[in-house]
Amino acid sequence: MRLKSIPPSMPILAEQPPEGDDWIHEVKADGYPSQLIIDEDGIRIYRRNGHWTSKYRDLVKEAASLGAENAVVDGEIIVLGGAGLSDFGEPRKAIASGLPGGKSHEPH
Repeated sequence: MRLKSIPPSMPILAEQPPEGDDWIHEVKADGYPSQLIIDEDGIRIYRRNGHWTSKYRDLVKEAASLGAENAVVDGEIIVLGGAGLSDFGEPRKAIASGLPGGKSHEPH
């Protein structure tokens, strides 16, 4: 079965986090919101502005090792800097230099 991209989760700016047990909160990492799809046609990575599979071949290889037949993973592609913090500019530098794009993936 070929899976389609689903609308990604998008953060909403608020003065205060909502209260109550019906909410889930997450930390916003400095990275590229992305969706990884695994199905009978293979593994694809999408961002809001299109298809990014060829830019993140190392993540495609890692996703193949999951052994999933069908999956949609909504997350953020990040690269950790020396202090262990995500750096928004690093994924672009990794792509431009030809190095593997994104060393960590933090699923939502």
